[in-house]
Amino acid sequence: MLYHLDFHVEYPAGMSQQELFAIWSEEADVALGAKQAGVVVDLWKCVGMRRVIAIVDVPSPETLDQILLDLPIMKKNGQHVRVEVTSLRRYEDFAADVKSRLES
Repeated sequence: MLYHLDFHVEYPAGMSQQELFAIWSEEADVALGAKQAGVVVDLWKCVGMRRVIAIVDVPSPETLDQILLDLPIMKKNGQHVRVEVTSLRRYEDFAADVKSRLES
């Protein structure tokens, strides 16, 4: 199952930017490892924002939930991270479905 993840990262007033970068560096290692493993299809950092967008391929929503709970940024700064999750359908599958409906 494909999911679009939209991470919005904030940090508390008592945390320095360097402390946030230390967490984010650890998160980047995990994210790039997941990309090499094929779990992360691709990911992007939005310019000028503390926002990351990812497309992931996991077998179930339960697996995605477990992965999100175990991310370093969620463990160390989770109360300041908002993740919007959208389930995706491959466009090719949608197009085939639409065409088959025309033929019915």
